[in-house]
Amino acid sequence: MGVLDDKVAIVTGSARGIGRATAELLSAQGARVVINDLDADAAKQTAGEISGETTVYAGDLTKPGAPDELVKTAIDAWGKIDIIVNNAGYTLDAPIHKMSDDWFQRMLDIHVVAPFRIIRAAAPHLREPAKKEREAGEEVFRKIVNVSSISGTMGNAGQANYSAGKSAVVGLTKTLAKEWGQFKVNCNAVAFGYIETRLTASKVEDNVMEIDGEKVQLGIPDQMRGMASMLIPLGRPGTPEEAAGGVFLLCTPWANYIHGQVLNITGGQFTGMTT
Repeated sequence: MGVLDDKVAIVTGSARGIGRATAELLSAQGARVVINDLDADAAKQTAGEISGETTVYAGDLTKPGAPDELVKTAIDAWGKIDIIVNNAGYTLDAPIHKMSDDWFQRMLDIHVVAPFRIIRAAAPHLREPAKKEREAGEEVFRKIVNVSSISGTMGNAGQANYSAGKSAVVGLTKTLAKEWGQFKVNCNAVAFGYIETRLTASKVEDNVMEIDGEKVQLGIPDQMRGMASMLIPLGRPGTPEEAAGGVFLLCTPWANYIHGQVLNITGGQFTGMTT
Protein backbone atom coordinates (compact mmCIF):
# COMPACT_ATOMS: atom_id res chain seq x y z
CA MET A 1 0.00 0.00 0.00
CA GLY A 2 1.08 3.56 -0.71
CA VAL A 3 0.58 6.68 1.35
CA LEU A 4 -1.34 8.25 -1.55
CA ASP A 5 -3.44 5.29 -2.68
CA ASP A 6 -6.58 6.42 -4.58
CA LYS A 7 -5.37 10.03 -4.78
CA VAL A 8 -5.37 11.96 -8.07
CA ALA A 9 -2.55 14.44 -8.61
CA ILE A 10 -1.78 17.09 -11.22
CA VAL A 11 1.92 17.94 -11.52
CA THR A 12 2.74 20.70 -14.01
CA GLY A 13 6.05 20.76 -15.83
CA SER A 14 6.51 17.10 -15.03
CA ALA A 15 8.29 15.62 -18.04
CA ARG A 16 11.73 16.48 -16.67
CA GLY A 17 13.66 17.56 -13.60
CA ILE A 18 11.93 18.28 -10.31
CA GLY A 19 8.48 17.86 -11.85
CA ARG A 20 9.27 14.40 -13.12
CA ALA A 21 10.87 13.37 -9.84
CA THR A 22 7.75 14.59 -8.03
CA ALA A 23 5.41 12.74 -10.38
CA GLU A 24 7.46 9.56 -9.95
CA LEU A 25 7.40 9.80 -6.16
CA LEU A 26 3.67 10.53 -5.96
CA SER A 27 2.99 7.66 -8.34
CA ALA A 28 5.23 5.28 -6.39
CA GLN A 29 3.12 6.07 -3.33
CA GLY A 30 -0.12 5.18 -5.09
CA ALA A 31 -1.32 8.41 -6.72
CA ARG A 32 -2.67 8.60 -10.25
CA VAL A 33 -0.85 11.45 -11.95
CA VAL A 34 -1.53 13.91 -14.76
CA ILE A 35 1.78 14.57 -16.53
CA ASN A 36 2.02 18.02 -18.10
CA ASP A 37 4.69 19.63 -20.23
CA LEU A 38 5.17 21.93 -23.20
CA ASP A 39 6.96 19.09 -24.98
CA ALA A 40 4.28 16.54 -25.85
CA ASP A 41 6.78 13.83 -26.79
CA ALA A 42 8.70 14.21 -23.52
CA ALA A 43 5.44 14.19 -21.53
CA LYS A 44 4.25 11.00 -23.22
CA GLN A 45 7.63 9.34 -22.71
CA THR A 46 7.65 10.20 -19.01
CA ALA A 47 4.08 8.97 -18.58
CA GLY A 48 5.05 5.71 -20.22
CA GLU A 49 8.11 5.25 -18.04
CA ILE A 50 6.34 5.89 -14.73
CA SER A 51 5.09 2.58 -13.37
CA GLY A 52 1.81 3.86 -11.94
CA GLU A 53 -1.38 5.07 -13.61
CA THR A 54 -0.87 8.28 -15.61
CA THR A 55 -2.45 10.47 -18.24
CA VAL A 56 -1.01 13.38 -20.22
CA TYR A 57 -1.92 16.99 -20.90
CA ALA A 58 0.65 18.57 -23.20
CA GLY A 59 0.33 22.31 -23.64
CA ASP A 60 1.43 25.83 -22.74
CA LEU A 61 -0.30 26.71 -19.48
CA THR A 62 -0.04 30.43 -20.20
CA LYS A 63 -2.44 30.09 -23.13
CA PRO A 64 -6.14 30.94 -22.63
CA GLY A 65 -8.13 27.84 -21.76
CA ALA A 66 -5.11 25.63 -21.09
CA PRO A 67 -5.53 25.52 -17.27
CA ASP A 68 -9.18 24.51 -17.73
CA GLU A 69 -8.17 21.76 -20.16
CA LEU A 70 -5.53 20.53 -17.72
CA VAL A 71 -8.10 20.21 -14.95
CA LYS A 72 -10.58 18.60 -17.35
CA THR A 73 -7.95 15.98 -18.22
CA ALA A 74 -7.82 14.84 -14.60
CA ILE A 75 -11.59 14.88 -14.18
CA ASP A 76 -12.21 13.01 -17.44
CA ALA A 77 -9.68 10.35 -16.49
CA TRP A 78 -10.49 9.82 -12.81
CA GLY A 79 -13.40 12.05 -11.77
CA LYS A 80 -11.67 13.98 -9.02
CA ILE A 81 -8.59 15.95 -7.92
CA ASP A 82 -6.79 15.54 -4.59
CA ILE A 83 -3.37 17.12 -5.19
CA ILE A 84 -2.11 19.97 -7.37
CA VAL A 85 1.61 20.72 -7.67
CA ASN A 86 2.22 23.96 -9.59
CA ASN A 87 5.78 23.33 -10.72
CA ALA A 88 6.02 24.45 -14.38
CA GLY A 89 8.41 27.30 -15.09
CA TYR A 90 11.63 28.57 -16.63
CA THR A 91 13.90 31.62 -16.44
CA LEU A 92 14.66 34.63 -18.63
CA ASP A 93 17.52 36.46 -16.92
CA ALA A 94 18.66 40.06 -17.40
CA PRO A 95 19.46 43.05 -15.17
CA ILE A 96 16.55 45.39 -14.55
CA HIS A 97 17.85 48.14 -16.85
CA LYS A 98 17.98 45.68 -19.75
CA MET A 99 14.77 43.80 -18.94
CA SER A 100 12.05 44.01 -21.60
CA ASP A 101 8.34 44.27 -20.82
CA ASP A 102 7.84 40.96 -22.63
CA TRP A 103 10.41 39.07 -20.53
CA PHE A 104 9.00 40.51 -17.31
CA GLN A 105 5.42 39.61 -18.22
CA ARG A 106 6.30 36.11 -19.37
CA MET A 107 7.74 35.24 -15.98
CA LEU A 108 4.61 36.50 -14.24
CA ASP A 109 2.43 34.56 -16.68
CA ILE A 110 4.03 31.16 -16.12
CA HIS A 111 4.98 31.44 -12.46
CA VAL A 112 1.92 33.07 -10.92
CA VAL A 113 -0.88 33.66 -13.45
CA ALA A 114 -0.89 30.03 -14.65
CA PRO A 115 -1.02 28.58 -11.09
CA PHE A 116 -3.81 31.03 -10.22
CA ARG A 117 -5.84 29.93 -13.24
CA ILE A 118 -5.25 26.23 -12.53
CA ILE A 119 -6.37 26.64 -8.93
CA ARG A 120 -9.42 28.63 -10.02
CA ALA A 121 -10.33 25.98 -12.61
CA ALA A 122 -9.96 23.24 -10.00
CA ALA A 123 -12.01 25.10 -7.36
CA PRO A 124 -15.32 23.26 -7.90
CA HIS A 125 -13.55 19.89 -7.68
CA LEU A 126 -11.84 20.82 -4.41
CA ARG A 127 -14.50 22.90 -2.64
CA GLU A 128 -17.76 21.14 -3.49
CA PRO A 129 -16.75 17.67 -2.24
CA ALA A 130 -15.42 19.33 0.91
CA LYS A 131 -18.77 21.00 1.57
CA LYS A 132 -20.52 17.61 1.48
CA GLU A 133 -17.84 16.07 3.69
CA ARG A 134 -18.21 18.91 6.19
CA GLU A 135 -21.97 18.37 6.33
CA ALA A 136 -21.31 14.69 7.03
CA GLY A 137 -18.85 15.55 9.79
CA GLU A 138 -15.87 14.20 7.83
CA GLU A 139 -12.41 15.68 7.35
CA VAL A 140 -10.82 14.86 4.01
CA PHE A 141 -7.67 16.80 3.23
CA ARG A 142 -6.64 17.86 -0.25
CA LYS A 143 -3.34 19.47 -1.14
CA ILE A 144 -2.01 22.36 -3.20
CA VAL A 145 1.77 22.85 -3.36
CA ASN A 146 3.02 25.90 -5.25
CA VAL A 147 6.66 26.09 -6.28
CA SER A 148 8.50 29.26 -5.31
CA SER A 149 12.23 29.88 -5.00
CA ILE A 150 14.70 31.61 -2.74
CA SER A 151 14.94 34.07 -5.63
CA GLY A 152 11.38 34.97 -4.68
CA THR A 153 11.90 35.02 -0.92
CA MET A 154 15.29 36.77 -0.92
CA GLY A 155 15.73 38.31 -4.38
CA ASN A 156 18.46 37.49 -6.87
CA ALA A 157 20.49 39.78 -9.09
CA GLY A 158 19.57 39.38 -12.75
CA GLN A 159 16.18 37.86 -11.97
CA ALA A 160 13.79 40.74 -11.23
CA ASN A 161 11.10 39.10 -13.37
CA TYR A 162 11.55 35.56 -12.00
CA SER A 163 11.92 36.83 -8.43
CA ALA A 164 8.76 38.94 -8.73
CA GLY A 165 6.79 35.95 -10.00
CA LYS A 166 8.11 33.59 -7.34
CA SER A 167 7.46 36.17 -4.62
CA ALA A 168 3.88 36.52 -5.85
CA VAL A 169 3.49 32.74 -5.50
CA VAL A 170 4.04 33.14 -1.76
CA GLY A 171 1.29 35.76 -1.49
CA LEU A 172 -1.06 33.61 -3.57
CA THR A 173 -0.36 30.59 -1.37
CA LYS A 174 -0.92 32.37 1.93
CA THR A 175 -4.14 33.98 0.70
CA LEU A 176 -5.44 30.67 -0.61
CA ALA A 177 -4.63 29.07 2.74
CA LYS A 178 -6.85 31.62 4.49
CA GLU A 179 -9.71 31.21 2.01
CA TRP A 180 -9.70 27.43 1.61
CA GLY A 181 -8.65 26.19 5.03
CA GLN A 182 -12.34 25.79 5.84
CA PHE A 183 -12.50 23.23 3.01
CA LYS A 184 -9.50 21.30 4.38
CA VAL A 185 -7.39 22.17 1.33
CA ASN A 186 -3.84 22.49 2.62
CA CYS A 187 -2.12 25.25 0.65
CA ASN A 188 1.66 25.49 0.99
CA ALA A 189 4.67 26.48 -1.06
CA VAL A 190 8.20 25.19 -1.43
CA ALA A 191 11.10 27.57 -2.04
CA PHE A 192 13.88 25.75 -3.82
CA GLY A 193 17.49 26.76 -3.62
CA TYR A 194 20.15 25.45 -5.98
CA ILE A 195 18.76 22.21 -7.43
CA GLU A 196 20.54 20.49 -10.34
CA THR A 197 18.14 20.92 -13.28
CA ARG A 198 18.23 22.44 -16.76
CA LEU A 199 17.67 25.84 -15.16
CA THR A 200 20.88 25.63 -13.13
CA ALA A 201 23.04 23.70 -15.61
CA SER A 202 25.79 25.45 -17.56
CA LYS A 203 24.58 28.14 -19.92
CA VAL A 204 25.70 26.36 -23.08
CA GLU A 205 24.38 26.39 -26.63
CA ASP A 206 22.36 23.18 -26.46
CA ASN A 207 20.70 23.93 -23.09
CA VAL A 208 17.59 25.52 -24.59
CA MET A 209 13.84 25.07 -24.63
CA GLU A 210 11.39 26.16 -27.31
CA ILE A 211 8.32 28.28 -26.58
CA ASP A 212 6.04 29.39 -29.42
CA GLY A 213 8.81 28.60 -31.90
CA GLU A 214 11.35 30.74 -30.02
CA LYS A 215 14.43 29.15 -28.46
CA VAL A 216 14.96 30.19 -24.84
CA GLN A 217 18.45 29.86 -23.37
CA LEU A 218 18.52 28.08 -20.01
CA GLY A 219 21.21 27.73 -17.37
CA ILE A 220 23.46 29.97 -15.32
CA PRO A 221 27.09 31.11 -15.76
CA ASP A 222 29.72 28.64 -14.58
CA GLN A 223 31.11 31.28 -12.20
CA MET A 224 27.82 31.25 -10.30
CA ARG A 225 27.67 27.47 -10.42
CA GLY A 226 31.09 27.38 -8.80
CA MET A 227 29.85 29.42 -5.85
CA ALA A 228 27.44 26.69 -4.75
CA SER A 229 29.76 24.93 -2.32
CA MET A 230 30.52 28.24 -0.57
CA LEU A 231 26.87 29.36 -0.30
CA ILE A 232 25.26 26.05 0.68
CA PRO A 233 26.09 24.72 4.16
CA LEU A 234 25.60 21.13 2.97
CA GLY A 235 28.28 21.85 0.38
CA ARG A 236 26.49 20.91 -2.84
CA PRO A 237 23.36 21.52 -4.91
CA GLY A 238 20.32 19.35 -4.33
CA THR A 239 19.04 16.67 -6.66
CA PRO A 240 15.57 16.67 -8.26
CA GLU A 241 14.72 13.68 -6.08
CA GLU A 242 15.65 15.60 -2.91
CA ALA A 243 13.56 18.54 -4.07
CA ALA A 244 10.63 16.24 -4.78
CA GLY A 245 10.87 14.85 -1.27
CA GLY A 246 9.82 18.17 0.22
CA VAL A 247 6.87 18.44 -2.13
CA PHE A 248 5.83 14.88 -1.29
CA LEU A 249 5.94 15.64 2.42
CA LEU A 250 3.38 18.41 1.96
CA CYS A 251 1.12 16.02 0.03
CA THR A 252 0.98 13.42 2.80
CA PRO A 253 -1.42 13.02 5.73
CA TRP A 254 1.46 13.90 8.07
CA ALA A 255 1.23 17.46 6.69
CA ASN A 256 -2.50 17.92 7.36
CA TYR A 257 -1.79 20.62 9.95
CA ILE A 258 0.91 22.36 7.89
CA HIS A 259 -0.95 25.18 6.21
CA GLY A 260 -0.01 28.49 4.61
CA GLN A 261 3.71 27.82 4.95
CA VAL A 262 6.78 28.15 2.75
CA LEU A 263 9.15 25.20 3.10
CA ASN A 264 12.72 26.14 2.18
CA ILE A 265 14.47 23.28 0.37
CA THR A 266 17.92 24.79 0.07
CA GLY A 267 20.52 22.66 1.83
CA GLY A 268 20.68 25.45 4.39
CA GLN A 269 21.32 28.27 1.91
CA PHE A 270 19.84 31.50 3.20
CA THR A 271 21.12 33.99 0.64
CA GLY A 272 20.49 34.55 -3.04
CA MET A 273 23.07 33.20 -5.47
CA THR A 274 24.75 36.62 -5.52
CA THR A 275 23.61 37.54 -1.95
